Amino acid sequence: MTADIVDAHHHVWDLSVRPQPWITGPALAPLLRDFTLAELEPQARAAGVGTTVLVQTVSREDETAELLALAAGPGPVGAVVGWTDLSAPDVAARLAALRELPGGAYLRGVRHQAQDEADPRWLCRADVRRGLRAVGAAGLVYELLVTPRELPAAVETARALPGVRFVLDHAGKPPIARGEREPWATHLAALAALPHVSCKLSGLLTEAGPALAHPEGLRPWAAHVLDAFGPARVLFGSDWPVSTLVAPYPRTLATTRRLLDGLAPAARVAVLAGNARRLYGIPSPW
Repeated sequence: MTADIVDAHHHVWDLSVRPQPWITGPALAPLLRDFTLAELEPQARAAGVGTTVLVQTVSREDETAELLALAAGPGPVGAVVGWTDLSAPDVAARLAALRELPGGAYLRGVRHQAQDEADPRWLCRADVRRGLRAVGAAGLVYELLVTPRELPAAVETARALPGVRFVLDHAGKPPIARGEREPWATHLAALAALPHVSCKLSGLLTEAGPALAHPEGLRPWAAHVLDAFGPARVLFGSDWPVSTLVAPYPRTLATTRRLLDGLAPAARVAVLAGNARRLYGIPSPW
């Protein structure tokens, strides 16, 4: 099997270097250990994944520095989505400084845990939007980590900033386990109507939970994502190791492949590799 798939969303962490304060409660307890590139890479390559996008998990620039250094070393990482304080007045200088670090050329995007902000309209704040403009001016992607609660603000902000390329993480975390399609479906369609927004087909297994974490349980939700954005703006991400709460890595990718089985071959290639390469500036292996 050729390793030509791009996994556009995964994490790593070493708890001896940095705690992960978001890992709380018994449901997330299996994540309270180290997850490394050395653990992921053989699983990914066996599944046909040759390149990955490594995404931040904590709101600290020193974590981003560590992820960039990892990308510069041996391994599959072709791009990093890091963090900086979007509300800081010197956000442009902060982004430039990150790019000067070892591996800084791998910085291709920025993310903030907007889902954790008390204000569901955090993305609409003037200082945050100023920071988002700086992200766009730097040629970087901004990743929207939101739930249905924050999706309306994501729509408003993306509509107000057509010069910024946005990527919606985990399809906006639809409440699959509860079977509540609205208002998620309507807000997702509104976001998809904006041509500078793409969407990761990732995290659905986790949102579904064990009972629905299979292709038929996920198909109505994935179909809405594909119908709304079109296969030219959807990209595969494993969300490893969070996905291991429900499924091992091979099953995560196999499930995604099943969800794409109604697409033409070229469209499947786009979702599994081409769109991520274009968005994150990852060279093609051919």
